[in-house]
Amino acid sequence: MRLHLHLLSDSTGETLENIAKAALAQFDDVETLRHFWPMVRSEAHLERILQEIAQNPGLVLYTLVNPEIRRTLEARCRAMGLPAVAPLDAVNNALSNLLGQEAKARPGRQHMLDAAYFARVDAIHFTIAHDDGVGEENWEQADIVLVGVSRSSKTPTSIYLANRGYKTANVPIVIESPPPEILFRLKRPLVVGLTTSADRLVQIRRNRLLSLNQQPGTSYVDQDSVQHEVAVARRMFADNGWPVIDVTRRSIEETAAAIIQLCNEHRAARDAEA
Repeated sequence: MRLHLHLLSDSTGETLENIAKAALAQFDDVETLRHFWPMVRSEAHLERILQEIAQNPGLVLYTLVNPEIRRTLEARCRAMGLPAVAPLDAVNNALSNLLGQEAKARPGRQHMLDAAYFARVDAIHFTIAHDDGVGEENWEQADIVLVGVSRSSKTPTSIYLANRGYKTANVPIVIESPPPEILFRLKRPLVVGLTTSADRLVQIRRNRLLSLNQQPGTSYVDQDSVQHEVAVARRMFADNGWPVIDVTRRSIEETAAAIIQLCNEHRAARDAEA
């Protein structure tokens, strides 16, 4: 069985990840595709996530203290017929009754404020601020820059990497609008090309358009156009000597693990040259 699991947190999401791992360990033969959505603290951010949830429906787990954001998430999940569970609510309610006081409702209060924690939070803020080609002037500060055509898992992979402490930017490849020249001059970050099969890409894009109530009748989902788009991206990766990961049959976790290994090798080589 294949399960899409969406983890939404107004902090780093570490607590949710541990809860999910503990629960999933009780079930056999489940292929879980985890989607991490940390630092969810605005309606605009939540709206982008809800679009991804609609495209990959499944179980939604959340730890959100903002009541308006919670209500929006719960209402939209109900409308989509998806279960949305706040696993800490029962514990907080029991403690509140026993202690005779209300929970403080402060995001991420359970974490020790050590250097590793702040580094992870910094990575998450950086990644959210540099999604989809934004903030090119800061790309040199990234640890990783992911490059790929639309719907090649750049954003969810970036968020997963950020939750592991890697500052990650992602840049779309659009044939009609080439990436900024600075992308090809980056020295510090590891640049990785993400690719996938044209067939899978067409299917994902069709589902995306349908979830947005748009008709899938454009070059965005035309088989020949998509094949050309993928070929152009692969040629760009090869011309620049960037490592390439095919995400066609990989989960987000598998893709991220491969990227982290490449990043560690890249850092070691860079340090050796210094």
